[in-house]
Amino acid sequence: MSADGQAAVAAVERVAERIERERERLTELDSAIGDADHGGNMARGWASAAEAVRDLNDPDPATVAKTAGKTLMSEVGGASGPLYGGSLVFASAELEDGLTPESAVAFAETYLEKVRDRGDASVGDQTMVDALVPAVHTFKKSVEVDDLPPVEALAKAVDAAERGAAFTVPIRANKGRASYLGWRSVGHQDPGATSTLFIMEALLETARDRLDAAGAADVDATSPTVPDEGDPEE
Repeated sequence: MSADGQAAVAAVERVAERIERERERLTELDSAIGDADHGGNMARGWASAAEAVRDLNDPDPATVAKTAGKTLMSEVGGASGPLYGGSLVFASAELEDGLTPESAVAFAETYLEKVRDRGDASVGDQTMVDALVPAVHTFKKSVEVDDLPPVEALAKAVDAAERGAAFTVPIRANKGRASYLGWRSVGHQDPGATSTLFIMEALLETARDRLDAAGAADVDATSPTVPDEGDPEE
């Protein structure tokens, strides 16, 4: 398996682990303004996705993303399946030529575009878009304008997603089941924006692990070899 393929599989596994840990938190958030099923649905879907990508034979990042997306579509109920899974399937095509800063930006932009199309949501509607839009825009600017390394750009994107998720608390929901509550939706953090943040944090952890591993490999490769004590000096 290629290094990029390994990283992609590890990312899906890390997301599954994080969502499982946050299952109760997501359920609590969704209990206040939704059907109380977001935590369970997402945990089940990502666990299945992790299992599916582990079974792939020598996968590349595009195949991993597409497989994860298709699994989410089949395993996650309600609107979340198409939003998370379907958008992931479409965005996976951006990774067919490999994982680079440029393809990562294209992936993020396509994912956001499909989420917005499927959910018909805009910033301020109290949805996952409130976390996604600032995150994707920040990532794109950090890579293309600020010329930051991808991991640093992703860290800034995570910070933007965190602010976006917090932004959903004082606003009124205009989309989804929460919109039926009217002004009673105010004061509650959107579960979709929150799970989006958790996913991005897991991706950042995976990217940092990969960077640390690459750095350790470089050190090992360049470290001088200590001669045996018995070797004569020239």
